[in-house]
Amino acid sequence: MQLFSTFEHTIHIELAVATLEKKGIPQENIFVVPLDNRKEERKIFDTLERSDGTSLIDIGAALSTAFAVIGASIGFELAWGPIYWGLIGAAVGFLVGFAIRLFTELVLKKRRRVLKGFHSELIMIVDCKEEEGELVENILFRHFAMGVAKVKGDSKQGDGSSAST
Repeated sequence: MQLFSTFEHTIHIELAVATLEKKGIPQENIFVVPLDNRKEERKIFDTLERSDGTSLIDIGAALSTAFAVIGASIGFELAWGPIYWGLIGAAVGFLVGFAIRLFTELVLKKRRRVLKGFHSELIMIVDCKEEEGELVENILFRHFAMGVAKVKGDSKQGDGSSAST
């Protein structure tokens, strides 16, 4: 059986390895791999192949509607009439909403992502017997593993190789 777990890069990973070794898991059956974190900036605009689920035009559409109604109402008093002023109001409302949303995505959410700083930086793979699976899982969670997954399969103790299904 193999257990895969993710950790932040803290002292807890060392404590987990030491505890596993004390409980009888050989060091050659414990494998820790650091992950490379994303270095490039996230893209703001979506493509056909990739979308992050955030919309940049939602506030623009709402403000466009509101400004169009206000522009058309005021347009009855102005020289160009309600249709032109309604269209001008819609365009101005959309641009203001788009600018607000772009500002929140580029500045405010970027600050929040930097402050949050919660990354899965290490993967630990433990090769053990099926009877030890529950014990190993409890040890990993006690040492603040972010997640644990079990893969059952043929395991050969001692040589470090495993065939998983």
